Amino acid sequence: MKVRPADSSEIDHLAQVWHDAWHGSHAHLASPELVRLRTVPSFRDRLAVMLPDVCVVGPAGAPLGFCALKGDELYQLFVSAKAHGSGVAAALIADAEARLAARGVELAWLSCAIGNDRAARFYEKSGWRNAGTFVMLAETSNGPFPVQQWRFEKRLTRDS
Repeated sequence: MKVRPADSSEIDHLAQVWHDAWHGSHAHLASPELVRLRTVPSFRDRLAVMLPDVCVVGPAGAPLGFCALKGDELYQLFVSAKAHGSGVAAALIADAEARLAARGVELAWLSCAIGNDRAARFYEKSGWRNAGTFVMLAETSNGPFPVQQWRFEKRLTRDS
């Protein structure tokens, strides 16, 4: 499965993928205020800023999922529901690990919504370990929003 850099022409499509995937996996776990702030335009604005660190899997113009990095963090990983179980997420996480390792990151981390058991099982299957909980300041159009999260970590090597 080919992982490639996201193209700026795909931002609108990726924002919809992110919106749908986030609402499908997080809305029932999040506060109503955070759910209200998670709009397609909010995801689009965030994607536009992080686009240089976003990779995707899927056809040009219509990717099935994406992964974004931020420092030593696997910052975002979302896959459309129609691609669940297809290997898209596995390809994206492997690529993200390789990109982080190439940057010299030895201990990568990611946040996972507490209660998002499907994602937690996937991360554990991919070699990540749950290192506990922390309060993440989620980015929103109203400024940082505190959210209790699981922190997953993975030791990387240059050939991860």
